[in-house]
Amino acid sequence: MQSLPTLHRISPTALSSHLLSPTCARTVAIIDVRDDDHAGGHIRSSIHVPSSTLDHRLPELVRTLKGKEKVVFHCALSQQRGPGAALRYMKERERMLGTRGEDGGVKVEQKVAKEGMSDEQRDEEGVVEMEEEEGGDNGKEQEVLVLDGGFVKWQERFGRDERLTEEYAADIWVDEGK
Repeated sequence: MQSLPTLHRISPTALSSHLLSPTCARTVAIIDVRDDDHAGGHIRSSIHVPSSTLDHRLPELVRTLKGKEKVVFHCALSQQRGPGAALRYMKERERMLGTRGEDGGVKVEQKVAKEGMSDEQRDEEGVVEMEEEEGGDNGKEQEVLVLDGGFVKWQERFGRDERLTEEYAADIWVDEGK
């Protein structure tokens, strides 16, 4: 399992290239874990999961994102909340979908659901339904990344680019003294 210092990072420029590529955009998910500091814009197509709700939403995220090749986490600076969220997501994904093999790949372990279990009970029990979804593979390797510099660096470069950033409020980000 990785630790904060060993998490892989992606630059804002590299992420923008993925998002602007029609084929790559479908394989990347962006998770924005900013809380009250979410105001002022966000990366187009990102999923806002405030860090205060992350632990509760992790099972849902693992299920929803299982077919994505890359999952990118970020907060304002990607120094604490973003990397921490990435690590917790990786741990939950490993718990729900399997254990790591000697080769580093994920070994999928099917857990049998008891008849009559609610979705909430299944989450608590760690039950994973092993149905194949179009374009998704439960045991597929997934690269979990952290956006280098967080949204602060992203908006410096791409804040005004409407193809990449939504609801951008320049007055929040632009320093009048420059």
